[in-house]
Amino acid sequence: MMKLNPLLSVAGLCLFLMVGISWQAGAYDEDDLEKLQATGDCSGCDLSESDLSEAILTGANLFEADLEWAFLLGANLEGAILLLANLEGANLTEAILSEAILSEAILTKANLTDATLTGVNLRWVDLNAANLTDATLTGADLEGAQLTKANLEGANLTGANLFEAILINSDLTDATIEQETLDQAFLCHTTLPDGQQSKCDLSGANLEDANLWDTSLTKANLSGANLGWTNMTKANLSGANLEGADLIGATLTGANLTGADLTKANLTFVNLTNADLEKANLTRAYLSKAIFCDTTMSDGTINNSGC
Repeated sequence: MMKLNPLLSVAGLCLFLMVGISWQAGAYDEDDLEKLQATGDCSGCDLSESDLSEAILTGANLFEADLEWAFLLGANLEGAILLLANLEGANLTEAILSEAILSEAILTKANLTDATLTGVNLRWVDLNAANLTDATLTGADLEGAQLTKANLEGANLTGANLFEAILINSDLTDATIEQETLDQAFLCHTTLPDGQQSKCDLSGANLEDANLWDTSLTKANLSGANLGWTNMTKANLSGANLEGADLIGATLTGANLTGADLTKANLTFVNLTNADLEKANLTRAYLSKAIFCDTTMSDGTINNSGC
């Protein structure tokens, strides 16, 4: 059992006990946890793997805080500042995050089942592989958010902003969302609210810096798309149309590009280690400083020039 900050009043201590905060041992910094208890201001704190279930943290300052794999089940984070915070793998089941600021936060693999995210700022947030089943996202701002492989089954997205949100391989089964809102997002092999799967037309899309690791982009139309510095490690791009696409600095390690059309594509600084380019069309593709190591070329030969 950790020692409490002596500045905490008896009344304050009682309040924390009443709301049921479990300050259990983990990978977090004990001093940082006490600071959060005492002040609610924990910018840049290490709270990773801490148990903050049912905690009352309304308006708390958690700017750039590390909450990786933290337990926040039922926590009240209404109006909290979580800008640039790391919440990878955090359990936020039934948490209240209304009006919280989460822009540019990392929520990869986070569990937000039944969470309340009404009016939340989620611009440019990484929600890849996050579980948002039955979450309330009414009026949420998800512009540019990365939701690849996210589970949004039954989620309420009424009035949400999904402009250029990336919903590749995501599941929206039974989600509540306006068609015009959905039309603003980038869809590819996405399960739609009616259970049908979307087409994969991403021609001209701006996907720069996106994390598309192990993503299915089979036969996708990515002609003219901006894929600069994108992480497409182990992605399946077989038969994809990448004509004229800009892939500068992209990571395609272990990617499947068999039969892909890379005519006039910019592959400068692209990492093609262990990639399969068999039968790909590389006509007039720009390959300056591309990395080839155990790479299967279009003619079936192995290129180890960059090993």
